[in-house]
Amino acid sequence: MCGIVGYVGQQDASPLLLAGLARLEYRGYDSAGVAVIRNGSVRVHRTVGRVRQLRSTLPARFAGKIGIGHTRWATHGPATESNAHPHRSADGRVCVVHNGIIDNAAQIRAELIDAGVELVSDTDTEVLAHLVARSAADTLEGAVVEAVSRVEGTYGIAVLHEQFPDRIVLARSGSPLIIGLGDRETHVASDLAAIVRHTTSVVHLEDGEFATVTASGFRTFTGDGVDIPKTPTQVAGQTDEYELGGHEHHMRKEFLEQPTTAASVLRGRLEERFGTARLDGLNLDPRANRAIRRVKIIGCGSAYYVGQIGAQMIEEMARVPADAEPASEFRYRKPIIEPDTLYVAVSQSGETADTLFAVEEIKRKGGQVVGLVNVVGSTIARACDGGIYLHAGPEVAVASTKALTNMALAFALLALNLGRVRDMSIADGKRLVAGLQAIPRQIEAVLATEESIAAVAKELAQARSLFFIGRVRGYPVAREGAQKFKEITYCHAEGYQSSELKHGPLALISEELPTVAVIPDDELLQRNLGALHEISARKGPLVVITHPGVDLGDVRARRIDVPKNEPELDPILLTIPTQLLAYHAALTLGHDIDKPRNLAKSVTVE
Repeated sequence: MCGIVGYVGQQDASPLLLAGLARLEYRGYDSAGVAVIRNGSVRVHRTVGRVRQLRSTLPARFAGKIGIGHTRWATHGPATESNAHPHRSADGRVCVVHNGIIDNAAQIRAELIDAGVELVSDTDTEVLAHLVARSAADTLEGAVVEAVSRVEGTYGIAVLHEQFPDRIVLARSGSPLIIGLGDRETHVASDLAAIVRHTTSVVHLEDGEFATVTASGFRTFTGDGVDIPKTPTQVAGQTDEYELGGHEHHMRKEFLEQPTTAASVLRGRLEERFGTARLDGLNLDPRANRAIRRVKIIGCGSAYYVGQIGAQMIEEMARVPADAEPASEFRYRKPIIEPDTLYVAVSQSGETADTLFAVEEIKRKGGQVVGLVNVVGSTIARACDGGIYLHAGPEVAVASTKALTNMALAFALLALNLGRVRDMSIADGKRLVAGLQAIPRQIEAVLATEESIAAVAKELAQARSLFFIGRVRGYPVAREGAQKFKEITYCHAEGYQSSELKHGPLALISEELPTVAVIPDDELLQRNLGALHEISARKGPLVVITHPGVDLGDVRARRIDVPKNEPELDPILLTIPTQLLAYHAALTLGHDIDKPRNLAKSVTVE
């Protein structure tokens, strides 16, 4: 959601800014723009649409050694050129790009209008440019500090000023900003993906911090002007991991990588001898582990649904009460934070605003929180007491596949770890370790059936609405399957408990409404088969994701078989076909699979 880039150094800034913005396209946006300082004047170019349109319409000789750029995802005002960033002050000297939301923007806009300022956009960001320009401070740093002291809300901003053509000033509160250090040049970005091609030496700004970046380096400081010493950290990043690598879409590339990435999250974490998982990153010794009486999982979207899979695993394997809740709701219901509860925050990017705010609320009330995060050094990772890194590699497609699978595997590791310091026997532990070791090759077996799954998906693509159903272990799989399908096909899809069909939803079953049923070969098989008969009797089309050997009887259905693992771990594998169904249905419909409309990969605002 929205992306910021910046550069100051010896090179022409424009190509670097455009390349950085292109690498942030996966975050979701509807307009883009860049600004540079050339011959003492700020020049701005903006457009509605993709970065390629910004590049193709860039004026001749749009060059400079310093600049900022932005991709905007509309919040205040529609996608228009006037609402695109960067925004300028009335005198044209100040340029600002901004991620986040200014909650009191309407009040400040009214004050500026009363003062005679002509506002030219609908955005909340424009007020920042005017506040900086109208400041009486004699330094750009002072003007930025004064400006943000007036605003309420979240922001990550980068500011240019004609009077200070050697620097970009940054400020952060709730929205990430990274400084990348090079040879006589400095980069700025809201996401490592934008700058990893140029440097892996980075500094993260924390909330309430400011920074000045110049070609020779950086300075970080508080709002009172006190320096904050920071040591750059080295981050691992391979530029080819962000490329398509010969695939038509990032989503397909990423779901095909799952056998490899699944092995990565398990590597070095399974102890066959003791039938347990080694999770040193949790910072929990066995005594602290045993003191945990409850597990509460928080996440948004797919991270929430995989959290439900995780809660089921933890209750089943560790016999510890566990549940999952949308992070977006968590802090607003005045949650009771218990000292013997382990809170688990789940986020691919580690920057999801709702999840970060929930983590901060837990920490503020003395709770213990660990993170399941994919991006090393991300804000949530740094805020948590410990965690499990997912090691899925960069995920570019908005619809999560490999990161989601690694989240489920990380929950299996956590459940095994919690279980083995409680009542789980070593025999059960070794059984589950063997099951986890088998998962990468079993994922490979599912992916090998892609062609047959694609044929089923083409049929589902014709439906205007679908049900995804499951029971107990299968229910969160069904919810995630419905989420994935609606995200990229734009077809209505709803996840439901199989047991709830006759309590209302059965009224919707007809020849026009297909149902995708998740039917594992477990102790609930007969109950699940009963639900299939109810649907079949009403002529509802059926797709059944199940295990080899399951006898569907006289039920007419398209069948997708998934290799059998241990019952506790089966949901991980049952999720894989739902990814392929969504992908191939969207492909049939001709949609933009990697960047579905209205959505963003990293949701960094509430």
